[in-house]
Amino acid sequence: MQESNDRGTLLRRFFSGLTEHAFYSRLGVADPVLVDYISGMLVRFVESDRVFGLRSPTGRRLDQVAEMLAEAEARQGEARRHVHRHIGDFTLFWSGVYPEFIEHVRRSGGADSLLDYGQLGRRSYYVASTIPVAKEVAPTPLLKRLSEQFDLCVYGLGEVRREWERASREGGPELLIN
Repeated sequence: MQESNDRGTLLRRFFSGLTEHAFYSRLGVADPVLVDYISGMLVRFVESDRVFGLRSPTGRRLDQVAEMLAEAEARQGEARRHVHRHIGDFTLFWSGVYPEFIEHVRRSGGADSLLDYGQLGRRSYYVASTIPVAKEVAPTPLLKRLSEQFDLCVYGLGEVRREWERASREGGPELLIN
């Protein structure tokens, strides 16, 4: 258990440092709440079970944005906000960190092949920001900023990826988790 906790701490520090450097130093974005959210998303999404964490009411994994959108429309209140926030995170992650994944999706001809991840990410963060909840995991103003600054965040995540690839080549931490 201690080893897992140590690994989590290492990952949080690693991604916090990379994200802060990319956003504060390289992009001049002085928004600690936004930067902390993005680094936290990276830590969560290290595990593929979290990237593909949305489930239908029957427990089926939702791994396409089209399915997630349909699920969001079927839900209400806090559950709807959660799904839209996840869509925003999902599209931001893939657009910024692994844009080659989106190209793969487009070539696959599946339900997501014609979707614009940027447009859907901006819209989903915005919709999530309009749904009131009792307790916020992601504050409404933050979700609104993620919607408004989606493209900047995509670019910043690309910078984070370049930095972690450089760190990996130089003997930084291994990020793959089974």
